[in-house]
Amino acid sequence: MTEEVIDQSSPPPDPDPIQNPNPLIHPRRVPFEHGLLPIPNLLFTDPIQTLAPIKQKLTSSASNNRVGSSAVSEALSISSDHARLVLETLASVLHSETDPLVVAKPEEVDSIGADVRDLVLFMYVQSYKRLMPRTHKDSAAVADVWPSASAFDGYLSALSPIQLVRSNSRRFMPSPADEEVHQLSYLQKHIANVIYLLADPVEGEGDESSVLSLESFEHIRFLLHFGDKGSDVPSLSQATPFFKNSNPDMPSVPVPASEVHDWLLKKIASAMECISDRISGKENGPSNASDQDAATADACDRGPCIIEGVSKTSLFKQASDLKGRSVKVANCHDSVIYLLAPLRYATVYGCSDSTIVLGAAGKAVRVEHCERVHVIAATKRICIANCRECVFFLGVNQRPLIVGDNHKLQVAPYNTFYSHLEEHMTEVGIVPTINRWNEPLALGAVDPHDSLSHPTGASDKQSESASFVDPNQFTNFLIPNWFAGEALGSTKDNPFPLPDAYLAVQQSSLKNLEETRQSLRETPLEENRKRELTTAFHMHFKDWLYATGNVRQLYCLQGD
Repeated sequence: MTEEVIDQSSPPPDPDPIQNPNPLIHPRRVPFEHGLLPIPNLLFTDPIQTLAPIKQKLTSSASNNRVGSSAVSEALSISSDHARLVLETLASVLHSETDPLVVAKPEEVDSIGADVRDLVLFMYVQSYKRLMPRTHKDSAAVADVWPSASAFDGYLSALSPIQLVRSNSRRFMPSPADEEVHQLSYLQKHIANVIYLLADPVEGEGDESSVLSLESFEHIRFLLHFGDKGSDVPSLSQATPFFKNSNPDMPSVPVPASEVHDWLLKKIASAMECISDRISGKENGPSNASDQDAATADACDRGPCIIEGVSKTSLFKQASDLKGRSVKVANCHDSVIYLLAPLRYATVYGCSDSTIVLGAAGKAVRVEHCERVHVIAATKRICIANCRECVFFLGVNQRPLIVGDNHKLQVAPYNTFYSHLEEHMTEVGIVPTINRWNEPLALGAVDPHDSLSHPTGASDKQSESASFVDPNQFTNFLIPNWFAGEALGSTKDNPFPLPDAYLAVQQSSLKNLEETRQSLRETPLEENRKRELTTAFHMHFKDWLYATGNVRQLYCLQGD
């Protein structure tokens, strides 16, 4: 059974907001999906009372309104490692591709630092609570493909009710439309505080009177955008009635913060109403195949491609299939999934007993609620949350982040390649000479951003980290030639250098294989004995194919 579902729940694409007098506003999902960190000192019960003085402290130590890791560490009372993590995470979710922090080299991140306004908004959204996972609408169908409970399902953690939830109903990723409404609802509730933190007081007018400059207003793009063009949207100010005709060569006149607040509230309310109407129409109205095909055709242009419900098969996608440049793989079982493309973001959610190969993810990868999954990824950063018995083969430029309730995780160096890999890595900015796969950073065992309640004191516990795959158990992963009939790329080998221990074992294995081949060639055997030996090899190989499930890949390749 293979069911590939593309995001069809988001509102239809908007015309250019500069041309459309009533553009639809959307939350930028990236900060909510890839920008949350379970660091206690980033969690504020009263963001305004806490963040306002922190902003003042950061501003006082800023140079050109930017602060480096040392200032972040001091202002937030966090370690230098955590301050670096804050800057790296912020860089991965910023709205501007040209921001100095985004384009900084690894050795420049600490000194270049972040714009204070972006940093304050990043800290504010740490108060966000994710939407609770939903149960599948067809629980009987899910029961057919989901594996039986593992040994861990009988173990109910004292730190988190994750296992209890999973034992009652398997977790399924909320629909894109539900997530969008949830994020808009959060912004609707908090937009007044956001504007307050960005605004400047008017001298002599008291605390109640403040204004927002054009430059500060543009930083709201960290949270909101018009249209469906991802992070590089047109200037937010050009979609407003108060900054639209500003001369870029002349200083703009600041706008009363209350006016900006009222306008944004109306836009958010209008967007929520539009999405709710769309959801209602989809649930109540009949749909036909042609409508679904049309929606699928342009879905990757509108948002992340969602691959959901793949079971007991192999699936291949390349760059031409993933136009959205971001992808979500959800609820896939007993399959091998190849996404050989240059990606921005990738999410793997709720999968089991599968191998997932991610081409090159230049921003971030998040793997969550997975069991017995092998993930092979070349990426700038990765976050692993609430996973069990999973193995990660990584070419990663930043320290792998491990959060939540994890058990028996393993990490290993990157172990594969395909012909366009280096081309894709260069396109998204992954450096092959930097691989920090063996420096996992474990944070809290409880995710404060979920909507579950947790025992008192649980937030102080640290997540279980990952162990290293034994070099003697390390093997290369061979990607089939899915590019038959197309121009091949220049990559001929793994672009990430192997550590000495893994390289030595690999070279030893190759040497033993060659010696075995040579011995067989030189051993004098009668023709019937040669046939028996060949048959024995074939039988053992066939047994291995069936025992490992790899025979399914052969059938899929033959089918293609």
